[in-house]
Amino acid sequence: MMTVQKIIASCFGIGKIKGGGTIAAAICCVPWYMARTTGSFEWMTLVITVAITVLGIWAAKGVEKEWGKDSSRVVIDEAAGMMISLLFIPVTIPYMVTGFILFRLLDITKPLLIRKTESLPGGLGVMMDDILAGVYTNLLLHTIMWLNVF
Repeated sequence: MMTVQKIIASCFGIGKIKGGGTIAAAICCVPWYMARTTGSFEWMTLVITVAITVLGIWAAKGVEKEWGKDSSRVVIDEAAGMMISLLFIPVTIPYMVTGFILFRLLDITKPLLIRKTESLPGGLGVMMDDILAGVYTNLLLHTIMWLNVF
């Protein structure tokens, strides 16, 4: 039976697809791009990102007993991490593609203390590695902006 926590944790079932984390991160770029290019305020993207992150912590904790610790079916963490990656970054194809690649690279390889955050309890441990990968990606994208690469 699909509960609300399962629906949220799996991003409406994306987590059941092979490569669901990558798909969830990619899919979240589409509404992000559409919202930001149609005039939504940047502070709204921050509010939405915080809400998705908090919901993700709650949902990941809720499904842990049945699905196990950090199940591959839980992909809300990738969506939240990708959103963090793009906060306050210009919404252009080069920045979004670069952000997506950097985020997935950091999320998969888990350098710079990212892996250690997985040992945190419950939903926080599930979400924190992606949150930190998103923060690192965002810092890298801001550095790219500062260097005027794009």
